[in-house]
Amino acid sequence: MDLIEQTRIDVQKALDEDVGTGDLTALLVPVQALATATIICREAAVICGRPWVDEVLRRVAPAATATWLVDDGQTCAPGQKIVLIEGSARELLTAERTCLNFLQTLSGVATKTARYVKAVEGTRAAILDTRKTLPGLRAAEKYAVRCGGGKNHRMGLYDAILIKENHIAAAGGLTAAFRAAQVFKDRVSFIQVEVETLRQLREALDAGVDMVLLDNMSLESIREAVRLADGRCSLEISGGVTFETLRPYAETGVDRISVGALIKDVNAVDFSMRFSEKPVEG
Repeated sequence: MDLIEQTRIDVQKALDEDVGTGDLTALLVPVQALATATIICREAAVICGRPWVDEVLRRVAPAATATWLVDDGQTCAPGQKIVLIEGSARELLTAERTCLNFLQTLSGVATKTARYVKAVEGTRAAILDTRKTLPGLRAAEKYAVRCGGGKNHRMGLYDAILIKENHIAAAGGLTAAFRAAQVFKDRVSFIQVEVETLRQLREALDAGVDMVLLDNMSLESIREAVRLADGRCSLEISGGVTFETLRPYAETGVDRISVGALIKDVNAVDFSMRFSEKPVEG
């Protein structure tokens, strides 16, 4: 499913839960009333969510016009205007909360990702997300990671293979699991094996694994893993990574650092929408 179709699904679900059978409070406003709505970001942030806001307006306020002043992936200062929207006051009032919900959540992910990406500048390490996402919003949140300068790990269980400790135990060992995965190598974007010890790393290298995930290893062990791998495979760190430890981990020479906190521990960015009434035409 492409992002456009996913955006439509996300917005439909959001409107179903918020608007339901209709916005009763908006009925207090005269049907002919027009308004200009300004969305303002109250804090420094990386903006993300435009496709979802545009889709909300398409469904709720189809005659409205939106002029974006800050695009997705761009930064804003506290108090900066993000978008100006002109249209029916009733319709804009109905669209308000859903628009802001998408903006605050996705901008929060993009902003946090950008902070992590900046922290590893000058190293070879890329910052990646994980599957620790809000149910139903994975495509949106992974889009936000890209807006923040990060990269996406696999989208789900269907597009790549990550052989973890439970797969290894159930399949009869690391090498056995990796060999079994080869039947899918032409159908997936990658096959990756998770290791928890240097002994397992040696086994993975002997088996010909070209993508290894170092799970919850100490800084000292990661340095040794980089030395042992010696370029024979790409190395990714996951587990136990905090913002404070991010730079030291990146400086070990690993290729990737996956961070669940980019999405699962995100703080929403503060947005507000302000209305100014327009004269009624005619």
